[in-house]
Amino acid sequence: MATKVHMEALSPTMEEGRLVKWLKNEGDTVANGETLAEVETDKAIMELVARGDGVLRARMLAEGDSSPVGQVIGVIAAEDEDISELVAAAGGGGAGAAATDAGPPPKDEGTAESPDSAAPSPSDVVASTREQAGASSVPRSTQEAQGEASAPPQEKTAGAADHAPRTPMPTAREHASEQPPHAQDNGGRLRSSPLARRLASEQGLQLDQIRGTGPGGRIVRRDIESALEAGTAREAEGAAPAAAAAPAREGDYTDIPLTQIRKTIARRLAESIGPIPTFYLTADFDLERAAEMRTAMAAMGDEFKVSFNDILLKAIATALAQHPEVNAHWLGDRIREFNRVHLGMAVATDDGLIVPVIFDAHRKGLREISADARALAKRARERKLKPEEYTGSTFSVSNLGMIGIDDFTAIINPPETGILAIGAIQPKHVIVDGEVQIRRRLRVTMSCDHRVIDGAVGARFLQTLRRMIENPLMLVY
Repeated sequence: MATKVHMEALSPTMEEGRLVKWLKNEGDTVANGETLAEVETDKAIMELVARGDGVLRARMLAEGDSSPVGQVIGVIAAEDEDISELVAAAGGGGAGAAATDAGPPPKDEGTAESPDSAAPSPSDVVASTREQAGASSVPRSTQEAQGEASAPPQEKTAGAADHAPRTPMPTAREHASEQPPHAQDNGGRLRSSPLARRLASEQGLQLDQIRGTGPGGRIVRRDIESALEAGTAREAEGAAPAAAAAPAREGDYTDIPLTQIRKTIARRLAESIGPIPTFYLTADFDLERAAEMRTAMAAMGDEFKVSFNDILLKAIATALAQHPEVNAHWLGDRIREFNRVHLGMAVATDDGLIVPVIFDAHRKGLREISADARALAKRARERKLKPEEYTGSTFSVSNLGMIGIDDFTAIINPPETGILAIGAIQPKHVIVDGEVQIRRRLRVTMSCDHRVIDGAVGARFLQTLRRMIENPLMLVY
């Protein structure tokens, strides 16, 4: 009996998925549980597995295209079984396979979503939205556990080929076995992230001489860094560095289709900034003692090195454990206060913001938090997080300090009731014991859901946090 291949909900918040790559061709034999395709969800790239045995008789979704959760995208059946009614009912006829064999179809201008339109529910979507891999708007910061919920608008990619063919996003499996495509292999179109273009311009690199390793051969930060390292090596050998040349832009503008992660960001922020009555509390902390502790730990060896961000995460988790009224969720008809601290940390990726979670952060030491934060940030940027690694946070933190932001306000991630925005560490003149001294200071701003957190409640939490940060030995008590 034939088995329908549905677009499955591969993450708790997924409403539609983009098919990155078919791993089985029409006519291939498949077994129950075997991987059929790789799908981009709203947070990561996941595997879609077969739910039956037989032959993959039809592929009804082309690589690079999207479909709502629940839609039939393929059929598994016996070789001689009649599947014409199933294919007709699903509205396909194997066209997806033909499209993938012949290469991705041209981009259709009419498929891009209007920024003013509401996010569709699975039942409202009639036609798949065609996705272009590699759309990016949030630059990656220089600190691993860092990002911002209120991300800036999307920037334009180099080139304006509105009808350029789409290139499917490469997977980790492809990277292991194939050399990444060049950024201009996609119909002559140069594809690069905004951060990569800025770094290349600052360093005098030609983007058309760099091979991209991002989605679809897109040039990203690591490619610029690799090119710089290679250039340094050539200069040491006497070779001349490449001449600077800014990539030319064509046309008046470039329309960038929304990725799944960008759609989710837009929907979640709309759910937050409108309905939630938010107020903000800002505090200024002294970091001199924390800096002394960090220096002393580093002197003990590399295995004891921690960043200021690691110290802040530990202090925040410890303070939250003492203030369950802040470590809470708004559930509409009740408030849920948590006894365990699952700390979400915003991470900026080339495709948008994602918030992996350090579970039971209040029970972990500095070194364990440091290791968790680095590992989670790395997997987030590689789009390899599992759903359980980015769901279940009780409170979130966003750090933009390492890219020179003095202070800012972050947007609450519902149903959480607070988020802490961390700015840059700066030397400032302060009065200590009647004398003017230069000390390292840190500015933080807490966004509070007033339905749960009153001003005095938030202030008491920040007061506890101040004690932790300004007296870091309390973190090991």
